[in-house]
Amino acid sequence: MSVATYSYARSSALTAGGLDLQTSGGCGTHPRFFDGFMTTPQTVALGLLAVAEVARARYYQRTDWASLDPVVTGSDDMLRFESFSGCCGVYARMDVLPSGLDGERPEHGTTNVDVNVPLQLALARVGGLDPLHLAVGPQDLTVSTMDGTVVERKVPLPGRWLRGFAQVHAITAGMEPRLRVDAAQAADFLRRLPKDRGTLWVVPAGRGLRLTSRPVPGAVCLTGTDRLGALRALVRHAGTLTVYGPAVRPGSGPVASVWELATPTLRLSLTLSPEPYRGFSGEGAVLAALAADDVADAADRISEVLAQAPTLDADALAVATGLAPEQVRSGLALLGTAGRVGYDAAEATYFHRVMPFPAAAEKLNPRLAGARALVEAGAVTLTADLAVVRGTGAAYQVRLAEGAPAGCTCPWWAKHRGDRGPCRHQLAVTLTGTPS
Repeated sequence: MSVATYSYARSSALTAGGLDLQTSGGCGTHPRFFDGFMTTPQTVALGLLAVAEVARARYYQRTDWASLDPVVTGSDDMLRFESFSGCCGVYARMDVLPSGLDGERPEHGTTNVDVNVPLQLALARVGGLDPLHLAVGPQDLTVSTMDGTVVERKVPLPGRWLRGFAQVHAITAGMEPRLRVDAAQAADFLRRLPKDRGTLWVVPAGRGLRLTSRPVPGAVCLTGTDRLGALRALVRHAGTLTVYGPAVRPGSGPVASVWELATPTLRLSLTLSPEPYRGFSGEGAVLAALAADDVADAADRISEVLAQAPTLDADALAVATGLAPEQVRSGLALLGTAGRVGYDAAEATYFHRVMPFPAAAEKLNPRLAGARALVEAGAVTLTADLAVVRGTGAAYQVRLAEGAPAGCTCPWWAKHRGDRGPCRHQLAVTLTGTPS
């Protein structure tokens, strides 16, 4: 993981004369990318506590982490707070909308900070009429309430979060809104949820929602019902609950889903992996895109556009860069390995994080690195409709459909059948190219 060290002349403080903010000098004359008050302090405080709750949670198995702290991004005209659970199977994000910000328009920037016990206590005490002031810069998050000021410093970003960021944007980009209910029905649904770690499906029932054991068209997958717990504190302030998912049909296996509470000033969403034991960092949703030709050039062109317009949809990116849709997907996938791209399902747009990491496709995706090693070793033999890849101690056959890998005889593919992206043998075939 990467970390930068900054020094401060003294701590920030809330004094009788006003808010005295200290910085390390940072970004020249504008070291903060946002400095202002929240128009709905209590809902923002509850939303930030929910994001921090997910960061502290392990919904599947306990893992030792050096850092479990939200990422804060100034993106065009909003602030975004993001985290992954300790098991990396839940991705939480709170978007504070323009109507929720009383200050200068947010600059473009990102930081990763602690939400320690003092800040948690301060946020928990924010009432309906209490002010809440946030100052966010590349090095820290300063939160001021009636009880005083808490400064949370920049901390290392876990490498697994980078892998999770790369996967989540690719998985959610294919989702559409499937269900929408008002806050009363949402609260009733969350209250009635059983404690169940199995795979359930959610369908409309009158004005509300109900659970079923089988997928049907229009249903949304829900595995590990306890993973929605972080929504409960905010639901009484929300107007709607919208649930996003991919299209399913009878017989479909578990898939990811997005659960989003919306208030007039913010959106809080939880994205659930297909099953509790599956962390987003291992889903492999971007591997095929990373194996495409000219992926580095596509990423550079997209990065230049997003630096000027931090939120754009896929069509706008294609027009602005002159790239074909598949090249846009490949470029976004590579930027995702550096944590520099996210996806907003509500707006159907991509947004840009300012991250200090280079794209690291192979380092963060061992299957891709293994595929390149197979190609360099000359392990791939291609024919018109079949490829043979010599792996460690065995040779595997990769079936081709219209020149593209469509299956493999290796044990890994037999176990997952595409649920976690292509195996390294299929990637090696893709990297080798179509037979002449």
